[in-house]
Amino acid sequence: MGAVASTPAKDTAEYLIGTFVGEKSFPLASDYWQKLLELPFDLHWPAHRVSKASEVFAQNNCCTRHLAKILIHLAWCLQELASASDMRSPTVLKTVNALQISSVFLKYLIENAKSDGHEELFLSLNKTEETPSNFSRVLLHMAKRERTNETEKSELLRSFLAFVEMWNSELYQNVQSLITHSVLSFIAKVDVSPNSYQLHHELLNFMLIAMSTQLLSGPSPGPYDLHPFIDAAMVQESSLVSLFIRKLLLNYITRPQFLSNSAPLTIFSEGSQPGVLQRVGSAAANFVLLPLNYLVNPSGGTSRSPLADISLSVLLALIHYRKCVLVESVKDRSDESATSQHVLKKETYFFENPYYKALENAKDIKFDRADIEGNAHNGLRVRLPFASLFDTLGMCLSDESAVLLLYLLLHGNSAFREYVLVRTDLDTLLMPLLETLYDAARRTSNQIYMVLIILLILSQDPSFNASIHKQMLPSVPWYQERLLHETSLGSLIIIILIRTVKYNLSKLRDVYLHTNCLATLANMAPHVHRLSAYASQRLVSLFEMLSRKYTKLAELEKDKMHLSNGESRDGDGLPEDMSVELHIYTDFLRIVLEILNAILTYGLPQNPEVVYAIMHRQEVFKPFKNHPRFSELLENIFAVLDFFNSRMDAQKMGREWSVENVLQVITINCRSWRGDGMKIFTQLHFTYEQESNPEEFFIPYVWQLVVSRSGFSFNPSIINLFPVNLPIEGSNAIGETDTNQSGELNAKEYLIDLTEIQP
Repeated sequence: MGAVASTPAKDTAEYLIGTFVGEKSFPLASDYWQKLLELPFDLHWPAHRVSKASEVFAQNNCCTRHLAKILIHLAWCLQELASASDMRSPTVLKTVNALQISSVFLKYLIENAKSDGHEELFLSLNKTEETPSNFSRVLLHMAKRERTNETEKSELLRSFLAFVEMWNSELYQNVQSLITHSVLSFIAKVDVSPNSYQLHHELLNFMLIAMSTQLLSGPSPGPYDLHPFIDAAMVQESSLVSLFIRKLLLNYITRPQFLSNSAPLTIFSEGSQPGVLQRVGSAAANFVLLPLNYLVNPSGGTSRSPLADISLSVLLALIHYRKCVLVESVKDRSDESATSQHVLKKETYFFENPYYKALENAKDIKFDRADIEGNAHNGLRVRLPFASLFDTLGMCLSDESAVLLLYLLLHGNSAFREYVLVRTDLDTLLMPLLETLYDAARRTSNQIYMVLIILLILSQDPSFNASIHKQMLPSVPWYQERLLHETSLGSLIIIILIRTVKYNLSKLRDVYLHTNCLATLANMAPHVHRLSAYASQRLVSLFEMLSRKYTKLAELEKDKMHLSNGESRDGDGLPEDMSVELHIYTDFLRIVLEILNAILTYGLPQNPEVVYAIMHRQEVFKPFKNHPRFSELLENIFAVLDFFNSRMDAQKMGREWSVENVLQVITINCRSWRGDGMKIFTQLHFTYEQESNPEEFFIPYVWQLVVSRSGFSFNPSIINLFPVNLPIEGSNAIGETDTNQSGELNAKEYLIDLTEIQP
């Protein structure tokens, strides 16, 4: 066993770890396990020794089944702790040691798996092993000898009975189901306190490691994909699922924090001795050590909470998981001679995700203490303080994971969406989202897409479109181009969306991003009220900007039509299908014209600045006046121009016109505007719908965030879930230094599906 010292003394950390990875198999009821988990470790192993120990463990685990055994011991420890009244029990140290030891070796086995079914984990006992129920009787007897307090003995008895009942259940008669149930139950039912904080954190770390088998699969879930731990999580009781989801979200909302000199760190030590993996300075232990280092030397500010961050990571990973199964169905086909032929057809479908369902049905605790209509509900509904969740999201939306959570809630949970729409302080959520769009050059394209989709979802509601123009912003400190003073929230949204289109046109050139921005603007248009001067100018400049692009494409298309005999010009930058791009920008221009029409038709008297902006740049509309695709939509705009130009001419009297004088004339005549002769066009209304197979985007995206943001160190060469830019030679993990080195996912292929509704 070259991974350990050659002659270590028995009952030392060196010896106990060496025998854990070695060839000798220890029965479940052996006192070896108690010694292993109770002893404060004092190892100083460098990375190569941890790696060598992991190799030896992988070779021997098939015979020793030590991974399965330590997980069963962990399940027992968690059951004992869940029944205990005091989190300062010695069992806490045993639990943390079991968690950290199993995490390191489980991670190594997953990273080095050679089979799709992860048989290398050997998550079962040999037939000669004692059953966990017999093993738990031994543990109960040993534990009782150590306790004289009758209350503690009573708690132990309850733990024993619960453990035996759990194992005897058909649902948990394998190790992965047993440990998954135990971890979920502990997190869901045991409150986070100074004494339990770090244990909660390590359990969530363990869950991410256990669920990381997904990194080895492709982006499209298939019927032959096996993920032992997350599959076990999918079949837990609905009541436990609801409690677990609620606890993760409460962790995220309350963002518990404890200083480095407070109680959470005591579970790593007994006297002055630290726990096992604090002393193992290795890449293999980076993931589990990061939270402790973060607590000791926080660099993320007082608002950061490691427990909140990892709770959200686990939540997103569970919610987006999809279990694909293959079903064979037999169909009868009758031919002309009336003979039947049986045809075997294989089809795939996805199981319903209970965690997504729980989030989808979550209700506000303020209004859901009793069902007003007296309706019965299946299972235990997740009840959350929506007000606190709203405020927490508002503080955290600079983070991609928070944006993804907000998207999930708005798209999937109608109760939370309705709650958001009736809030009078929508700037709490919208300002950080708009700042993200403003700072698009430093954001990932996926983050930009998610923000735009959130705005589109909100803009589908007329009350939202009306309320955003009533809320005034004293200032917008992060907007640098000009001073925005006393600007409405609605005006700022229009400014930022148009700025995003302009940025996209010059940098990204992504048609789908244009589509999202214009769809949101179209939904907002009929409700625009007192749009600011700057927003009005930007709106007209949007038409000018797109018209220049359209004119250029039209000229290139015309040149292409003149090419004879199919000749092509090298380096001319012509798209393969110019007509398609020209058609797209034709639609974009029509949408902008419909936006202007909607504002002039339904809100001209309240928007004198829009009229001024159109008059000021009226020459940009003239080239399209007789265009067959735009002339109809320009009739109203020229009717408005004729009306106000005539009023201006009547009052000109040879004087010089200032901006203030022109705006004054427009404002006065807006009051007498009746809209006679204006064509009423059907209002554009766009809705967001997910494309088919959204899991092909969300599952890789979530795990990209987990890997890059949680310190999850993983060998990039074996990741199949998302594209990875392999690091330079000498670095063996991703997610440690470069938080954006993973390849970009193509969100538009799975997220963008705009449905235009013509009422």
